[in-house]
Amino acid sequence: MAEHQADFGLIGLAVMGQNLVLNINDHGWKVAVFNRTVSKVDDFLKGPAKNTHVIGTHSLEEFFKTLKRPRKVMFMIKAGKPVDMLIDECLPFLEKGDIVIDGGNSHYPDTERRTKMLGEKGILFMGTGISGGEEGARHGPSIMPGGNPEAWPKVKEIFQAIAAKAEEDGLPCCDWVGKGGAGHYVKMVHNGIEYGDMQLICEAFDLLHKVLGIDYSEMQKIFADWNKGQLKSYLIEITASILGHHDEDGSFMIDKILDVAGQKGTGKWTGISALDMGLPVTLIGEAVFARCLSALKDERVKASKIYKAPPISFKGDKKAFIEDIRQALYASKMISYAQGFMLMRAAAKEFGWDLNYGSIALMWRAGCIIRSRFLNDIKKAYDKNPKLENLLFDDFFKGEIQNAEASWRRVVAAAVENGIPVPCFSTALSFFDGYRTERLPAFLLQAQRDFFGAHTYERVDKPRGKFFHTNWTGTGGDVTSSSYSV
Repeated sequence: MAEHQADFGLIGLAVMGQNLVLNINDHGWKVAVFNRTVSKVDDFLKGPAKNTHVIGTHSLEEFFKTLKRPRKVMFMIKAGKPVDMLIDECLPFLEKGDIVIDGGNSHYPDTERRTKMLGEKGILFMGTGISGGEEGARHGPSIMPGGNPEAWPKVKEIFQAIAAKAEEDGLPCCDWVGKGGAGHYVKMVHNGIEYGDMQLICEAFDLLHKVLGIDYSEMQKIFADWNKGQLKSYLIEITASILGHHDEDGSFMIDKILDVAGQKGTGKWTGISALDMGLPVTLIGEAVFARCLSALKDERVKASKIYKAPPISFKGDKKAFIEDIRQALYASKMISYAQGFMLMRAAAKEFGWDLNYGSIALMWRAGCIIRSRFLNDIKKAYDKNPKLENLLFDDFFKGEIQNAEASWRRVVAAAVENGIPVPCFSTALSFFDGYRTERLPAFLLQAQRDFFGAHTYERVDKPRGKFFHTNWTGTGGDVTSSSYSV
């Protein structure tokens, strides 16, 4: 047995786990591996890990004996109960000072709980978001570590070595995010933004295809061209590749795919967290609902036979409208990121996390699914003002939004006129219009609440924090009170 020889241990040899092991091995660290189905260990050593320094083990006892102290153990398994079960199985072998790292898509409250529970036993727990899929895991993912701060110095060298490096400056897309569930929270928001980006691209595609009648070959060139400018990103790049892919019979592969989108829950968690925080993260919410709507395939087919869409009518300048769609996509993307960073700011205040928003933008520049040129602009905004309330207050974003606004409105109007659903384009524009409006009709809403439930309201001619109630059906005047629910 290779006792006390491995620098790092990983449990869970699905594709992501295997690729992370190979990545760590490539950078000079010896890794021990274990998998509940032990045959996977042998298959891995005979296959992808052949001729490496990876150490295979066939029991947890053997696995822990191979690790140097303090032991550094990463779980790459399904989130939820399996993580708790594995922690319980590992506890008899863990010692004070050992480090346990959950690299799955765990819900941040679970990470908060596990960090506290293991910390009480002297074991350092880390909840670490990892993005980039199989390719990222193998060649450099974006890594978002959080949990027990004492653990970070002990794994920093490994994590930053295996992480993706940004093209602009070679910096690793990995840095300490914050204590407790901060790492998994930031990964959750990353995934929520990913939902939004993908839906926005789908809406742009739909408008190009249905309103302008552009075929896939031409559209592939449009997306490839967009990927050279402000929209340069991994998702735009792969969209161009997808549009050019043919099936074995020569037809476009995209036409063979059922229009029912899947999801694994992180987008939903982002929306729920936004509601809990009382923040209008509307674009991510609409992106999640768009996937839910896609799942109602049979009902949509039935409805399509009952309600006919308006005839497509476009008589303008095709080239100009393509540019309008690009600008609408760009502006909506800015709103999505502004909302995402609003949410992280609120969470940091709620949970006492010291989040570095510029650093988070840096971590997303390479390796992850939402990597894009755009993130450098976010980093610059927070470099100028680390306490920036909202990206929309930054001069760069102000200029870009104002430049795109007319195009954005034309696109949403054209979509509505032609019966093309654009939930994320339209909610982004509605959020912008609401956010820049000094006086919203919420005053009427407050009057309604006070009328039917005596919920009280504040007055514009009185100090904030002082609440009033009106007897709307009687002759009485206002009654000052602080005891009503608000």
